[in-house]
Amino acid sequence: MNPLNTIVYEPFGWYAEKEIFKFTLTNVHGNYVELLNYGAIVKSIVVPDKNGNKENVVLGFPTLEGYIKDKSYIGATVGRFANRINNAEFSIEDKTYYLDKNDGKNNNHSGSAGFNSKIFDFSIKEDAVIFTLENENGDGGFPGNLKTKVIYKWTDKNELKIEFLAVADESTPINFTNHSYFNLSACAEKIQHHYLNIQANKIVESTEDYIPTGRIIPAENCSFYHYKLGDVMKDGGINTYYIFNGNNADEDSVCELFEEISGRIMRVFTSYPGVQLYTGDYLNSAVIGEHYKFYEPFDGLCLECQYYPDSPNHAHFPNTIFKAEQVYNETITYAFDVVTLEN
Repeated sequence: MNPLNTIVYEPFGWYAEKEIFKFTLTNVHGNYVELLNYGAIVKSIVVPDKNGNKENVVLGFPTLEGYIKDKSYIGATVGRFANRINNAEFSIEDKTYYLDKNDGKNNNHSGSAGFNSKIFDFSIKEDAVIFTLENENGDGGFPGNLKTKVIYKWTDKNELKIEFLAVADESTPINFTNHSYFNLSACAEKIQHHYLNIQANKIVESTEDYIPTGRIIPAENCSFYHYKLGDVMKDGGINTYYIFNGNNADEDSVCELFEEISGRIMRVFTSYPGVQLYTGDYLNSAVIGEHYKFYEPFDGLCLECQYYPDSPNHAHFPNTIFKAEQVYNETITYAFDVVTLEN
């Protein structure tokens, strides 16, 4: 079989009496991405450094066991609603809906309804893997039967393109993201040695448990601009929602992540209005035994492009309540390259 420009899949294990598959998308350069239909997960992204060494730049597990036991959403598609919902409740018109309280008194990443542990159906079309899921009315407390597609493409320019499509049969909140943890050094170093730039002058102010107050404030001390992450993270990690500048975010890169030793750079493009930066403060996932793998805080960071957290409870935030038959359609692209800095 020609190893270039291919999409192949193979068995990866069983969960809930259903077979799980690993999908490998390889481009013309022999660089590749691995996906799972469990959680529509990104298992690996293998790209070269400035010396041509190909390594995986996202956290992942060698076996299905790691993903089933994982509580950190490693590589997963997150939905129905990414991020937190205050008091695990929201109202549509005059009806209040109650969700799982899986993060203190709040709901995070949809609780038991979370897509991270759902098994997706799939199809393959030339350059794309299409994961589909039908989520029933009332799952985790969410209203409406929801049909979802997550479409992955891996280009010859080393771009991982993700498209989220969904439609429900009654009004419901929708907010999808990808929860990959990136480490451009291939875990040779912690993320404190990465440089990050986010095209955002404002952030959503949040409480200590990451619930928005409703105020939009200047980024100020949460900005980076050519500083190493470690220089900004002196007081601990970051778990903050950044609002992108301008209205054409899907045409220009909104984030740039750079690691100097490898020379790898990742640029992020998206149709979403902002991104949740999470520096992996609470990472604690392991698979023990023959396939030992352990992740701890700051081994990777997430750039979770999405709508504002707790949007259903803030009327002045961008709307995330999609009416019956209204189509949800958003995109995220992670584009990889190498650069060398001149002295």
